[in-house]
Order: sequence, then C-alpha cells, then structure tokens
Amino acid sequence: MKLPHHHRYAYRPIHQRLDYDWPGGKRLAFYIGLNIEHFAFGAGLSHNLSTPLPGLDHRAYTWCDYGNRVGVWRILDLLDDLGLPACHLMNTAVFDYAPEIVQAITARGDEIIGHGRTNAERQGGLWEEDEARLLAQIKADILAQSGQTVRGYMSPWMSVSHQSPDLLDEAGFKFLMDWPADDQPIWLKTRSGRILSIPYPLELNDSPQILVRHHTAEDFERMIVDQFEEMLVQSRQQPLVCGIALHTPIMGQPYRLRALRRALQHILQHPERDKVWLTRPGAIYDHVQKLSEDVVP
Repeated sequence: MKLPHHHRYAYRPIHQRLDYDWPGGKRLAFYIGLNIEHFAFGAGLSHNLSTPLPGLDHRAYTWCDYGNRVGVWRILDLLDDLGLPACHLMNTAVFDYAPEIVQAITARGDEIIGHGRTNAERQGGLWEEDEARLLAQIKADILAQSGQTVRGYMSPWMSVSHQSPDLLDEAGFKFLMDWPADDQPIWLKTRSGRILSIPYPLELNDSPQILVRHHTAEDFERMIVDQFEEMLVQSRQQPLVCGIALHTPIMGQPYRLRALRRALQHILQHPERDKVWLTRPGAIYDHVQKLSEDVVP
C-alpha cells in the first residue's frame, strides 16, 4: 500500500546514525524557545485559556496581551537571573506594537526566529506567490527592526503548505523548526537544495500541555525535569537536542513562573551539567552545517 509522502527526508532510525559531539565534547544541546506573539482584536485566531466568548472575545485578546505587557518581562528577568540564553519566535506585528521587547532581546544578544506576521492567521492556506511575499516581508522587517539577518523560521501554529520548505530555502532561511520528527537535527530536501530541521518540542510546550491538556504548572515543571534527565541519559549514545517551548502569557504568570524557575535551576545545578550545551538554534545550525555530509541524515 503506497501512501502519499512528503519526500523531504528518508527514514533512518536514530540508533543507526553516526555519532558526533556538540562543541566542547558536550552531548545534550539545550535551548529555550520563547514565543512572543501579537493578535488582532476581535478577529482571527487566538490562544484561549478558557471557553471562547461568543461575539467579541476581548477576554482572550487581553489575556494574550498580558504576555507582551507583563509576561515577557518576567521571563526575560528570570533568564537574566539565571544567565540563560534564549531564542525568540516572534510575530513581526510585535515590532510595531511593542518595540521595547525587540530592544530588550537584542540587548541580551538573543536570537530572533521568524514566526509569521501574527498568530491571528495561519500560513498554510496561502497561495505560493503570497507565501513567498510573506516570507520576504518577514525577513526584511526583522532586519530593519532588529539588525538581525534572520536564519530560522517557525510558522504560526506550525501551519505549513506543501511548498513551505522550498520557499524558506529560496528566501535564504537556513533552518526551520516546525517539523517535530526527531530529537536530532535532520536535513530536509528542497527543490533548490536543502534546509535544516532543528527539533522544536510539540510536547514539551506550555501551550498544548496547559491550554489543551489542562496540566498544571507543577505538571509542566516535572515534564521539563523528566525530559532533561532522560535525554541526558540517552545522549550518552547519540547527541540530542532538548528544547523547551514557552509562551509569554502562559509561563509569564507569576505562579507558573515559579515552577519554571525551579525546573531551570534543576538543570543548571545538575551534577552532569558539564555535558550540557546551553545554546540557541542558530548555533546548532552553525555546528551541524560544518559536519561532513554523511554524519547528519
């Protein structure tokens, strides 16, 4: 039985791949991905903590806006306190709405990942020409507003079209983060060459765990710790990537922030901390693209 296939990568079991190290002989690459999003008022899609209101759902909009007004600043302060780097998956609508956020991120030396214009819309339903224009606009806006030549991309809601990897490659993006198929980076074929897929967690992600599955902050804290501990053990056999996906209105709430603080302190105080590379996705790409062709599938 022949099923439709994407033909972007071939099947290759993780235990049958060549071994390599991260910089400094480290085995587990750990990064924090903070989603910073801006929504349309009274239109389009939104995150929602509760049952959507009929008609104008100002409650959902303002809860999301808490993330930009308060939550992001609490999380950035926590990262500063702990001395942790991060990447930020940003809607370009944030640049005009809250330029102070962009300034704070660039001051930290953090990496901006393209994340569409706004999470009020999905990307996957666009015509190819419109999607290409969107990606070009996003890349230009990030450069103009932050001074960064953006290299990574994750579409809003992980919504992609059949041609998204091709268009990202052709627009000059080097890696994408919305194909959660692996615990290692893998190369995806494009019609013009290739683009790297860097693991981004669909499960170790506060949005589905807390908003959809209704786990508590303490549940999520335990997930982070267990994921880190188990991947650290598994990384003895192969180099792995452990990412944590956060959203500003969720983990930026003070009582959830306390749980996140405990989880990150656990990681930083771990007795095998010397085997962990605290990094950003762009640095992962830089390391992988220097490896020989047969090492990374």
